[in-house]
Amino acid sequence: MMGRMLTAIVLIDADAARIPEVAAAIADIRGVSEVYSVTGEVDLIAVVRVREHETLADVIADQVGKVEGVVRTQTYIAFRTYSQHDLETAFALGLED
Repeated sequence: MMGRMLTAIVLIDADAARIPEVAAAIADIRGVSEVYSVTGEVDLIAVVRVREHETLADVIADQVGKVEGVVRTQTYIAFRTYSQHDLETAFALGLED
C-alpha cells in the first residue's frame, strides 16, 4: 500500500467558548489536512491523512482527542474516495452527446 494515503474524517464536539482556539490547535497537528467549523450536530470536522494505521491512532487518539477544549470525537475511516472528477466520469459512461 505504498504511496496511498489513509483518510479519516473526525467529528469533534468542542467547548463552545473555545471553538476557534481548538480548531487552530487541531489544524497545527501533523497529519491533519483541514479543519472545518460547521453547523449541525458537531462543532468541527477535521480531515486526517496519513500513510499508516498506527499514525492514524496517534494523530486522532493521542493528539486531536487531547487538545484542550475537545469534549468528544467520532472518527470515520474512509475506504473509497469519490471525487467530482470520478463522479462526472461515472455518469458519462455510455452516454453520447
